[in-house]
Amino acid sequence: MRSIAVPLVGLCCGVLFAGLVAGQAPAAFDSDYSPPRLPTGKPDLQGLWSNALVTPLERPADLADKAFLTEEEAREYQAKRVEAVNRDSRPDDAEADILLAYNDFWWDSGTAGVRTLRTSLIVDPPNGRIPELTEAAKQRLAAQPRPSADGPETQGLSTRCIYYATAGPPMLPGSYNNHYQLVQTEDYVLIVNEMVHETRIIPLDGRPFPPDEIRQWRGSSRGRWDGDTLVVETRNRRADTPFRGSSENMHLTERFTRVADDVLLYEFTVDDPDAFTQAWTVQITSSRVADELMYEYACHEGNKSMYGILGGARAAERQAGEAAK
Repeated sequence: MRSIAVPLVGLCCGVLFAGLVAGQAPAAFDSDYSPPRLPTGKPDLQGLWSNALVTPLERPADLADKAFLTEEEAREYQAKRVEAVNRDSRPDDAEADILLAYNDFWWDSGTAGVRTLRTSLIVDPPNGRIPELTEAAKQRLAAQPRPSADGPETQGLSTRCIYYATAGPPMLPGSYNNHYQLVQTEDYVLIVNEMVHETRIIPLDGRPFPPDEIRQWRGSSRGRWDGDTLVVETRNRRADTPFRGSSENMHLTERFTRVADDVLLYEFTVDDPDAFTQAWTVQITSSRVADELMYEYACHEGNKSMYGILGGARAAERQAGEAAK
């Protein structure tokens, strides 16, 4: 975890970004920009990037009819967001204070908004909101068992250090560990997420996806180039790692385009008729952090927290049993 402020730069380009809509060519950032290239001729996307942003995934209700902020509004909004998530603003209640755990030093929620000045990361549908779930998806989610402390197997996947949704795919800003690293060869792209040191090795050689019966925690990814944009498609996800209510049939398309020396435009589209009433698209401006490091994420070493969770549950059961006598 880290606590590093990322400056909100590029706000002066609000006019340049104002016309950007879902699906529009990244040239809207700077039509004259040409990314550095590898000896193969492909754009060089390599390096360390950060998704630490204060812009919410969905558009807030009080901004329902406002897709973009002005430069002044963006500065005010980011200041309010940073203040709202400051973990050093502790409650007077001692128990609530303890439950908040770490103070603000240990978090890295970001201090900047997306460079497009949008009010949400979702750019399509136009209302900036996740589409409604289908009836089948609602029933499927309602039928899922809730995590319990009966044993380690009944705990959630994140508690068991198996799966963290923000590590992707797709990749979303989180409370900390928002760095990711891209490494390219002629035949592969490697993406390493700081969160849970999750690593994806994505082939670019046109190989087919595995058969439907082969499912992985994060699905199977295949990459290709569309001009200067790296396109990564992911399928074959496991049913027990849904993304925002998705089904195992989710088709995810990610797009990586370097639009400035210090900006990587990261977009993804969720297409899942079994879960959502329509496809939806997210757009994130990742910032280059060449002067920083990506640190090891060891979750809870030796899973010692699991001993505390299960031990606490057994103690509560004994206490309840004694009270019932």
